[in-house]
Amino acid sequence: MGSTLTEATDPYCLREGEAAELLRGHPWRRFVVLGDSVAEGLCEPVDGYPDVQWADRIAAELRAVQPGLAYLNLGRRGLRAHEVRAAQLGPALAFNPDLALVVCGGNDAFRSGYDADAVDAELAAMITALRDAGADVITVGMFDVSHSPAVPAALRAGLGARMRRLAAHTGRLAARLGTVHVHLTDHPAVADPSLYSSDGRHGSARSDAIAAAETVRALGARLATPA
Repeated sequence: MGSTLTEATDPYCLREGEAAELLRGHPWRRFVVLGDSVAEGLCEPVDGYPDVQWADRIAAELRAVQPGLAYLNLGRRGLRAHEVRAAQLGPALAFNPDLALVVCGGNDAFRSGYDADAVDAELAAMITALRDAGADVITVGMFDVSHSPAVPAALRAGLGARMRRLAAHTGRLAARLGTVHVHLTDHPAVADPSLYSSDGRHGSARSDAIAAAETVRALGARLATPA
């Protein structure tokens, strides 16, 4: 609150020319996004940060290097992991992607009856199908939204524990299945209220800028790693 940061001065955002250098010569031509509202993009505006959501930012940075990049965002708000797989995996595969972002499970973790193993099974099915089809897959350990000031104090501990469990499980899946993993849950800014929207469920334009920066850096690290 009262921050004078802008995207240009935010220490966690991309610096000018950084994305182009990290993604130089990248091989991806068809980028698909599967998920819930985080994928769809419901970021709340923040002064000093363009109102551009996370997945669109990634697509723009990829397209700046490869202007012919095709981009399809299938994300839809409110979906649980099994609904994402049921509604979006088929269309995603039909798009013939070579890069896919899969982000879901948050709506499951918001429920006290969150079943981590069931969400793992849905994520694993999507990741495996996309990788078997030849796509590199990006997975995400999301920001812990229990830090949002809009989350009632009585709910924070339980929600935080579930969000962290989701992130830990997703990280283990990523290691086992060989995804490009973006771990935001322990980000240095995770407790900063400016990262969260006033609805207590979503992020802000600042969180999307930071998430995009971390995703581009993770993709750059993958490109720099010999196959």
